[in-house]
Parts: sequence; structure tokens; C-alpha cells
Amino acid sequence: MKRIVIAIDGYSACGKSSTAKQVAAKLGYTFIDSGAMYRAVTLHLLNQHVNVEDLVKVEEHLNEIEIGFEGSSILLNGNNVDTEIRTRAVNENVSAVSAISAVRRKMVHQQQLIGRGKGIVMDGRDIGTVVFPDAELKIFMTASIEVRAERRQKELLEKGIDESIESIMGNLLERDRIDSNRADSPLIKAEDAIEIDTTNITLEQQIDQILDLAKEKINEN
Repeated sequence: MKRIVIAIDGYSACGKSSTAKQVAAKLGYTFIDSGAMYRAVTLHLLNQHVNVEDLVKVEEHLNEIEIGFEGSSILLNGNNVDTEIRTRAVNENVSAVSAISAVRRKMVHQQQLIGRGKGIVMDGRDIGTVVFPDAELKIFMTASIEVRAERRQKELLEKGIDESIESIMGNLLERDRIDSNRADSPLIKAEDAIEIDTTNITLEQQIDQILDLAKEKINEN
């Protein structure tokens, strides 16, 4: 059976990672959370007390970073950092770090190496436009800011992090602004991407929609 690359882009808290993970599992594909990779870089810089606005220092510290995956868990220099990358400090700095060209070059190169063998589902901001512009299936996910904030708050509470809905909404809007306006690989919808608004549909419906689209692509001659 033909194996394809599925690129899922969109705004924060639209359900990209949860959907991508389940789609990958049902297809027997590898799931790669590109956002977690940028979060891991941000976590390392914060732990090393690097000013993320000091581009020279940031680039110097990139050589210290090794990112890998163990199942669906992300490893930073061999350590599982699934919980640490979801803290408020990382949330507030990840868009600024992601906008740094040296960081993006390093992550994009690693993501492209991972995807050479096909059979992957990767989610992020620039997967269909920059990382895999030739992906067989491109999805762009959106949702209302209110629903996105509620989803993020629930996700944080499940991790034991209590943050107000107002603070979360402000953080999401700021991330949208930075991600959409950065010079390097901005968040935009690829011309051939299929848009899915997740405001009023369940996670299961999101998964089913993408699975149907994927099966069509897989079965194409």
C-alpha cells in the first residue's frame, strides 16, 4: 500500500496534535509533533538562562541540543520533557524562539530527514508550506479563539497547571500575531491545503474527516 506524508498546519489549540496523533495511530504511521520540537529548544534556552532575543547566544546553544522521539514522547538530550515543555514560561517564549531563522533551519532540516521514508503525520505551522511542500495531503486547522482557549485551559489543568482563561486567550492571540507575521516560515495556509474549522466538531469527527481524505490519497493511482 502506498505511504504518504500528511501535513497538518494551523493555529495553537485547534486540536492539531491530538488529531495528528490519532490519525497516525489508525494508519500505522509515525506521528511527529513539530511544535514540541520548538518547545524543547525553548525549554533548553530558558534552562540555560539564555536571552531569547540574543540571536548570537541562541545560535551558540543550538549545538548543545539533541531532540528525539520515543513513541509519542519528546526527548531533549535524552530526557523526557513532555510536561516541562507545557509550562507558562515556555508558552510565553516559544513563538519568539520559533521565529529565529537559525532555530527554524535546524528544526526543518531534522523534520525533513524524519519524513524521507514517508508514512508520517506531522503537525505544526509551516509543514505544508516549508517542511513538506510536496506532501500528498495538507490540512489547515482553525477554530474560534474562545474554543481554543477553553481547550488549552483543559489541557493545562490535566497537567496540574492552573491558568486563567483571560491569560490563555492573551497568550494565544500573541502567538497568532508572531507566528503569522514572522519573516521566516510564517503561519499561512498552503494553496492546496484543505481547511477544517474545528470550532463545532468533536475530536473524533476531526480524525474521521482527515482519515477519509488520507485514504482517498493513498488509493489514488
